[in-house]
Amino acid sequence: MAKWVMVIDLDKCTACQACVVACQVENNIPIAGPDETERQRIIRWMEIIPFIYGEYPDVRMRLLPRPCMQCDNPPCTKVCPVRATMLGPEGIVAQIYPRCIGCRYCTSACPYTVKYFNWHTPSWPEEMRNSLNPDVSVRPAGVVEKCTFCIHRLQKAREKAAAEGRQLREGDYIPACVQTCPSCAMYFGDSENPKSIVSDLIKSPRAFRLLEEIGTEPKVYYLSEGQ
Repeated sequence: MAKWVMVIDLDKCTACQACVVACQVENNIPIAGPDETERQRIIRWMEIIPFIYGEYPDVRMRLLPRPCMQCDNPPCTKVCPVRATMLGPEGIVAQIYPRCIGCRYCTSACPYTVKYFNWHTPSWPEEMRNSLNPDVSVRPAGVVEKCTFCIHRLQKAREKAAAEGRQLREGDYIPACVQTCPSCAMYFGDSENPKSIVSDLIKSPRAFRLLEEIGTEPKVYYLSEGQ
């Protein structure tokens, strides 16, 4: 069984936010207007956050891309009363939108703050409606949404592999953010495959995970700056 993992090399990342835009377009993420922005109701499945490390006076900062961590021990799934968020067999934390009742327990439980409540009915300017991705649902107001590693792409890759009479290959399934990164700072693959790039990268001495000490076991790894 595959275990999908993302690795982000902070030495290569330029914080250009191409991954943020790609994620928004690929997943039909609602656009917040001025009023919603003032209420801090912007939805970002992928976000660039400041990561400060070191001790004074040797303090440094990196801008760090942060999707859903797709934890192997996710707190969000434990508190959902209707199992609208659940951990799949391949390690992707899914969000079942028709089942969500909008209680927002999962948003409170997530230590990474990567789950967002959709406060308003999504709308797009007329000239942008034809750009919506038909493979991804448009979530209604009142549900929680989050990054899913573009799981719809996994389904399409499986269908293509089945039609060609072969197994899923390395590189068949890549999320939009990874595909779009201009500096090739993002890697994605099956950590259970010993021949995959990510299986080597996660063993690097530069590899670390956010809040690893709290036991959530995230599947997004970062490579620290080279020494």
